[in-house]
Amino acid sequence: MSSEFALFEGLISTEDGEPVEVTRIGDTLIYVVPDADFMRHIDSAEIDRQVLRILRDQLEPHRDVAVEAAMKMIGRDDLFTKAMIDASIDNMEQLLKRGIPEGMRAWLGMTGFKVIVNYRGQVVRVEQPKQTDLGE
Repeated sequence: MSSEFALFEGLISTEDGEPVEVTRIGDTLIYVVPDADFMRHIDSAEIDRQVLRILRDQLEPHRDVAVEAAMKMIGRDDLFTKAMIDASIDNMEQLLKRGIPEGMRAWLGMTGFKVIVNYRGQVVRVEQPKQTDLGE
């Protein structure tokens, strides 16, 4: 199942450091992964789901701290905001339909966020800026 957005456009590269481009084939957004002289076409949703799964798995052990930090960041500290943020974490795949704002992708890139994939489109690692305290 394809998505309406390539969530991590501009943030993905190969193990060799080659940037992964995005194209559209019909109604499907495709990540174009260079493999020597060949360009492999992988449905963007396949890679995006892998990244979202990795991010959710990393967030889950620190969920309470992350929710609290998000509430502070948006300046709201009430039960409804907490429930909304919790639901957003549970339903991260909804981003496949809504996308990530361009400004957020640019910010992620500036902070050092990067997704590394192999030529088959499997996520090898997600590089993120180090954060010592999620509460800050």
